[in-house]
Amino acid sequence: MLSISQLSKHFDDAQGVSHTALEAIDVVVGDHDFVSLVGTSGCGKSTLLRIVSGLEAPTSGTVDLGGNRVLEPTPDVAMVFQEPRLMPWLTVTENVRLAVIGLAKAEQDARIEDALSQVGLSDFATALPRQLSGGMAQRVAIARALVRKPKVLLLDEPFSALDSFTRAKLQDHILDIYARSRFTVILVTHDVEEAVTLSDRVLVMRGHPGRIERDVAIDLPRPRRRTAAEVQAIKEEIIAALKLA
Repeated sequence: MLSISQLSKHFDDAQGVSHTALEAIDVVVGDHDFVSLVGTSGCGKSTLLRIVSGLEAPTSGTVDLGGNRVLEPTPDVAMVFQEPRLMPWLTVTENVRLAVIGLAKAEQDARIEDALSQVGLSDFATALPRQLSGGMAQRVAIARALVRKPKVLLLDEPFSALDSFTRAKLQDHILDIYARSRFTVILVTHDVEEAVTLSDRVLVMRGHPGRIERDVAIDLPRPRRRTAAEVQAIKEEIIAALKLA
């Protein structure tokens, strides 16, 4: 279980003026939940994800995973960013290997083979990033996260730079991997329809300072059609909540 308690984050600008990015965030995410964060730009979604990952420290409050305090990056939490962030001089295999450098070589190889298989890139193990499409490069980034065998997978708008066809295919990949795994997923997205289609819960954030305004349960069987009446009804409910946030 992931528990976020009374979490706040303050920043000082260049003039030394303090700004509150997040205030009094309280969220509990169960094991194997798929949760999406939606909200207007600048409401603190990505900041919250970075704090959960251990990449950034909160000003106050706590993040606990399985009863252990998250104070720094840990193999139990993996993050995929909007851009793939691949090393252009390294092959697909070697880019994924960066996430498991501390393990024995045999264990690294086994994990890399499994991760590339999960994202459908086994045949591109020796390719360089310049030989990949945008969607394939993002799948490498996902494999680099999966190879750590995380308990929590954080996705910071990983589909936003892709065309609609590639985006839909990658969403299907994520759902397929999620269905065969036991990890928790937290997705940041601006696409409300995407959030409703993929998630068990959608957390609606308001900004200035960032707070959780609504927690919407999505009790619909998967797979879900974006055009289904039930999906569209929940989408409209969330959009209405965003307008009030």
